Amino acid sequence: MEFNHIKMAAERIQGLVHVTPVLTSQLIDQSLGCECFFKCENLQKVGAFKARGACNAVSLLNAQDAALGVATHSSGNHGAALAFAAKLRGIPAYVVMPSNAPQVKKDAVAAYGATIIECEPNLPAREHELARVVQSTGAHFVPPYDDERIIAGQGTAALELMTQAPDLDIVIVPVGGGGLLAGTVLAAKGIRADTLVYGAEPAGADDAARGFRSGQRVVDVEPKTIADGLRTTLGQVNFIIIKNHVDDILTVSESGILEAMKLLWTRLKVVVEPSSAVAVAAILEHKETFSGKKVGIVLSGGNVELSQLPF
Repeated sequence: MEFNHIKMAAERIQGLVHVTPVLTSQLIDQSLGCECFFKCENLQKVGAFKARGACNAVSLLNAQDAALGVATHSSGNHGAALAFAAKLRGIPAYVVMPSNAPQVKKDAVAAYGATIIECEPNLPAREHELARVVQSTGAHFVPPYDDERIIAGQGTAALELMTQAPDLDIVIVPVGGGGLLAGTVLAAKGIRADTLVYGAEPAGADDAARGFRSGQRVVDVEPKTIADGLRTTLGQVNFIIIKNHVDDILTVSESGILEAMKLLWTRLKVVVEPSSAVAVAAILEHKETFSGKKVGIVLSGGNVELSQLPF
C-alpha cells in the first residue's frame, strides 16, 4: 500500500462521511506539556472513525457482490460502520458480535438495519459464526481491520488532520487491529516524511507493542483492558505496514486510560470511549517524548455505555 491509496479513498468517500473538527485546549496543553490537536472522530458518522474504512470498502464492491450483502465480525464500531455503509448502498449487512459487547454498540448496529448474530467472546467463535453466515447468505466479508480497503479509508482521518493542523511533529493514535495506525502512518508520512507516528496501546493488550519490538506478529494474547475497542489482535497486513513505517508503540496503564478519559470529558467537553483516551494516556505517561511538541491525536470514537461509566 502507498499514500496514493489514501488519497483515492478520500475522494471515494467524500460526502459519505463527515470532515470532523480538530479541537484544542490551552488547559490540556498546560497539563500535558505539549500543543495538542484533537481530531474528533468521536463526532464521525456512527460515532467512530470506522465509518471511513467501511464506506471505502463497500463503495469498491461491484454490483453483483454488493447485491448479496456484506458480513463481518465486530465488537461494535466496525459492525455499526459496515451496517451504515450497507444502508447507504441499500444492501443487507450481517454482523457477528461477541455476547459481551457493550449494549450501546449492539444498539447502534441494529439501528442501521443490520442482522446481529451473537457468539462467544473469543476470536475462534467469531470466525466460526462468520464463516457460517457467509456460507448461508453469500455475503461479502469485509474484515474489521486486516484489509487494504479498510486501511486506506481509515487513513483519511490523518489526511484531513494534517491539512487542518499543518506541520505536526507527532501524530498518535490508538492501536487494536491496526487499521487506523497503518492508514495514519501512510497518510502522515505521505504528507510530511519527518512526522513521527506513534501507536498507543493498553499494557493489558500489548500484542502490537510486543510484535513491533520483536519484529514478529504476536497472536497469543488474552487482552485485559477497559478499552474494549482495542482487544483485537493486530492484523497481518497492518503489522507489515506498522513494522516498516511506525516510529514507536507506547503502552499505557488502565489508570492512565481513566485519567485521560476524564480529562477529555471535563476539559475538552467531548464524549469519548476508553479506546479513544488511550492516545492521550500515552502522552500523560510518556511526557518526555512529547514535551514541547506539536501533537496530532485521533480521538477514535465516542460510543460509550453511559450506564457503566468508569468514573
